[in-house]
Amino acid sequence: MQSHVKKWVIDFYGLSAAQAAEAAPQLFQHILNTVKPERDQNRRATRRDNWWLFGENAPTLRRALDGINWAIATCRTAKHRIFTFVRSDAILDAKIIGIGLSDAFSLGVLSSREHAVWALRTGGWLGVGNDSNYNHSDCFGKFPFPADVSEPLKDKIHSEASALDALRKKVLADHDDLTLTKIYNVLEALKEGRALTDAERDLHDRGLVTLIRQHHDAIDTLVAQAYGWPSDLSDEDILVRLVALNKERAGEEGKGLVRWLRPEYQAPDYKTPISQKLDLGETAALLPDNIIAWPSQLPEQVTAVAAVLSSSQTPLAPQDVARSFKGKRASTVRPVLDALAAIGQARRLGDGRYAA
Repeated sequence: MQSHVKKWVIDFYGLSAAQAAEAAPQLFQHILNTVKPERDQNRRATRRDNWWLFGENAPTLRRALDGINWAIATCRTAKHRIFTFVRSDAILDAKIIGIGLSDAFSLGVLSSREHAVWALRTGGWLGVGNDSNYNHSDCFGKFPFPADVSEPLKDKIHSEASALDALRKKVLADHDDLTLTKIYNVLEALKEGRALTDAERDLHDRGLVTLIRQHHDAIDTLVAQAYGWPSDLSDEDILVRLVALNKERAGEEGKGLVRWLRPEYQAPDYKTPISQKLDLGETAALLPDNIIAWPSQLPEQVTAVAAVLSSSQTPLAPQDVARSFKGKRASTVRPVLDALAAIGQARRLGDGRYAA
């Protein structure tokens, strides 16, 4: 993503042909001469009839960006998953994913290791370089942001993310030959601990890569705190916890509690339920004599549930697994079962049961 390269486009969105011709006659004439002949041959009537407009006007994104000055953007397919602020009135082409959030706290969460792990696993891989593909419905839409974060911690994440974005923009503005991909290639080399080549050392020095890394490290530590998790979790542990949190949020939303990221736009009339302690409505399972104590930490819960599955000769429903643990319901073990399925350590069958 070369955010320092400026390009100009002719955008007559919201205007009729007559209004466009009156507003900017020279630009309209250019479109008339260079675009209309090709559009006249287009099989789609909407594109033929609205030849002075973009073929895809992204009205949903435009509505989301209305009223804010900045948006968050990332390349749809990229070697490195990088998020940056762009002006909300910028026209994003098909290679860029635009997100209608303007706060640096959200930029920090999206720039964190937690989101990177989620995005790499839920997205795909494309192109000759087998680069990561950001599927906005899965990578963003299903990603559980941290909730109930204290304002002081939010402010710290906000500050680090703002500083990171400003530093990268300054570096790109100062050096026309640098790109974010080149900078992050060197950053990956630093993380791997290998010696830099002379060319990489030059990129490092001019790109202020160590300073960029410091901001990322700080963001990773702070976002882990926002989730209430240790900062040294493995990628698999992070994924397991995120899958479990995703399932927890689904249960909350089923009971009316929705944690909107931008409530003034997404749901201006939404009223938070008086009680946020939600009962999923399942009765406690009958317990056998040989019950197991439920571990307090999620990684140990995953290990314990996996052991129950692997010891069974037949697939088990969530309530069957719950019977192995003292005082636990199906609603407690189901997120862990789904997490195991997500990382390939269990199979979810069509009838809702699970097998090792």
